[in-house]
Amino acid sequence: MSNTPDALLNLLTRGSGETLIDQIVRSLAARIDDKLLRGGARMPSIRQCAATLGVSCATIVASYDKLVARDYLESRRGAGFYVRERAALHTPLPPMAVPAPGAPQPMDVVWLIRNMFRQAPAHPAPGSGMLPPEWLDGELVARALRDVSRQPGASMISYGLPQGFLPLRQQLQRKLAGLEIACPPEQIVTTVGVMQALDLVAREFARPGDTIFVDDPAYWLMFGAFAAMGMQVIGIARLNDGPDIAVLEQLAALHRPKLYVINSVLHNPSSTSLSAAKAYQVLRLAEQHDFLVVEDDIYCDMHPGGSVQPATRLAALDQLRRVIYLGGFSKSLAANLRVGFIATSAERAQRLADRKMLATLTTSDIGERVVYKILSQGLYRKHAERLRARLDQVREPTYRRMERAGLRFEPAQAGMFVWADAGRDTNVLAEQALAEGLVLGPGSLFSPRQLPSTYMRLNLATVQQERVWDFFGRTLGA
Repeated sequence: MSNTPDALLNLLTRGSGETLIDQIVRSLAARIDDKLLRGGARMPSIRQCAATLGVSCATIVASYDKLVARDYLESRRGAGFYVRERAALHTPLPPMAVPAPGAPQPMDVVWLIRNMFRQAPAHPAPGSGMLPPEWLDGELVARALRDVSRQPGASMISYGLPQGFLPLRQQLQRKLAGLEIACPPEQIVTTVGVMQALDLVAREFARPGDTIFVDDPAYWLMFGAFAAMGMQVIGIARLNDGPDIAVLEQLAALHRPKLYVINSVLHNPSSTSLSAAKAYQVLRLAEQHDFLVVEDDIYCDMHPGGSVQPATRLAALDQLRRVIYLGGFSKSLAANLRVGFIATSAERAQRLADRKMLATLTTSDIGERVVYKILSQGLYRKHAERLRARLDQVREPTYRRMERAGLRFEPAQAGMFVWADAGRDTNVLAEQALAEGLVLGPGSLFSPRQLPSTYMRLNLATVQQERVWDFFGRTLGA
């Protein structure tokens, strides 16, 4: 095709409801796909095209730019726009390996992650680690994002600080003070969620071959992450009030761990919390055997605290001398913001900021600005209160349904998880559930040993569908 203006006739239909830019893009893309516009052909100039179609040059520029972004056109400096050769772009990819029907899939951490993301949001995920979107406040985040977008453009295009957006760290200082943890902003490092925080801490304070202790059961994703770094991951039996201290003492003397990762408050997957007595014993053993305690408090804001339900945090007792405190907002505010943080001693904070620079230079502070906006306006506190109230509303009715289904469990006063005993191998149960479009969290995945287990994690928010209880009623026979 030539580059004469005649080539552009009949591209537009006035009054169709479709924007002029979208009409031009759609029509030209179709002509290129149909090979009516050959690869290598020069497109009419922006001025020619605008005059022929009776539109502005800006409309043509936007249309051509969209076609460039979609690989239909290429821009050659000083020469104009040309139709991109499509043959290479349309070379079919080799087919993906698809397991044969009925072929058993390994039930591991990757299995759970893959199916949690594959199923959401169309199917219930009773074993999910997240609250459903309708339980969170998307408009709260959207308003804060709009406020941030109205700030000067220069603040959006530069690197942030290696330690993170300073006003957010100042706000986190106030939040931590409310938990009786004294931590100035220079001792706080922001991260891409708690998983990056765990990754940075493990890489900085342990080496391949070193031992890391975790609760057993515990958050499954870190097992694979630590093992991939060459660390030895050993589980410490978790009881209702914290770790089994006798086991911790024995294994600490035997393995000399570098780190012990623990949920003090609202443990995942049981929603139990650390007693004050156990907290003091953990710190005593950390001092005796010279290991750091990594306190993952991602569920902090789902616990009401106060005199009714006091919570003991290791960082508050230790004041960050031997404890590295991790927090974030992915569970309670928005996973997509990916905003987490580390609070620790000044010396360790500098080391972690340096390691963060080596890994990612800085984190994007756009999400950090959004979280700061929500925290600083007092909106997050009210959101967290509503979230706790909604969980409390469904807690007792859900417990009663679990009992009728034949599930055994220890009730918790707060949090969103229940660690339930189904009385049978939950790997088998999870396979049955997946065949019906339900994703369970089998207990084997929550232990670093990954042995078969009769336990599974249930989420109070994501079991609120009759399909879930119908499945339990049929498979558990209660």
